[in-house]
Amino acid sequence: MTRICRLTVGVLAVSLVARAQEPSAPVVRLWPTGAPGSEGKTAPEKVENGRVTSVHQPSLTVYLPPKEKATGAGVVVIPGGGHRMLAIDHEGYAVASWLRDRGIAGFVLKYRLAREEGSTYTIVDHALRDTQRALRLVRSRAAEWGVDPARVGVVGFSAGGELAQLVSQRPADGTADDEDAVERQNPRPAFQALIYPGRSQDIVPMPDSPPVFLACGYKDRPDISEGLANVYLAFKKAGVPAELHVYAGAGHGFGIRETDKTPAASWPDRFREWLVDRGFVAS
Repeated sequence: MTRICRLTVGVLAVSLVARAQEPSAPVVRLWPTGAPGSEGKTAPEKVENGRVTSVHQPSLTVYLPPKEKATGAGVVVIPGGGHRMLAIDHEGYAVASWLRDRGIAGFVLKYRLAREEGSTYTIVDHALRDTQRALRLVRSRAAEWGVDPARVGVVGFSAGGELAQLVSQRPADGTADDEDAVERQNPRPAFQALIYPGRSQDIVPMPDSPPVFLACGYKDRPDISEGLANVYLAFKKAGVPAELHVYAGAGHGFGIRETDKTPAASWPDRFREWLVDRGFVAS
């Protein structure tokens, strides 16, 4: 390969990354002075082929719609990756960008990874806490970011879906007298979208669970492709508004990809329709 060709390929690669995480999208740390439990961890984040590892300072990447298009709804987007990495492009930035273009504020969460090699983090003490903090942070800055605190929800993919359902089924009120204004906010989402979520067998809906949108592929592993049907029935039995989509030709990890022309690529449209139907977004 000639030097010119190498440079061309390099520029193309950089442009694709830049298109995924837009330079105009600010990154906000969940804890500006350092995340509890990450003391002494100074290794930088690693980004390679759309995957993020070595997260020690969890953050939100903020995608805000223009004021004239803003609906007031906001969604914390939680990528998957088996708690070993974050599939940050097709389950993160692409999703937030899609939402932003339709007037819905998107906030991509980078959370700490409990199963990354050598990790000292746990799902409940760190990844879930990061998720709760993300919702609190969005609500604490709702006026600034143009969102209604009562219309802030989550969409999670795979391991991110596990976190989305955990934060939904574990209500935790804010602490009114906390010195940290963020911690005064309620971390429970107003709605939840679980896209091929991990550990679906552990989802236990309660009558007060947030309304839920469910989607997966027929060709996914049985605990998801079959388990999500059982989850839908459990939500219905609990009296929680639920909607389920199973795409016959899809497997695991479809997210949002420009190259996907299959019926599964329409799930974001169904999700928006569901948000309209539930009153979180105006038609």
